[in-house]
Amino acid sequence: MPAIARRAVVSSMMRSAGYDEDHAVLEIEFVTGHVYRYHAVPRRDWQGLMDAESKGRYFDGYIRDKYPMKRVG
Repeated sequence: MPAIARRAVVSSMMRSAGYDEDHAVLEIEFVTGHVYRYHAVPRRDWQGLMDAESKGRYFDGYIRDKYPMKRVG
């Protein structure tokens, strides 16, 4: 899979996030430096994450443990 462009986010949990719409893959870089890809994520959850006042709260409620995930970095 090609690289996913990430953009910096304001969050105490994550540094950056990006989304590959063609493959429905969300990539998140956490403050730990680890990078994870979440698969089969609908665009609405990507948009919800980006629009959320608290990225960490949105992630915990709508993404964590909801989609197949793989550490990539």
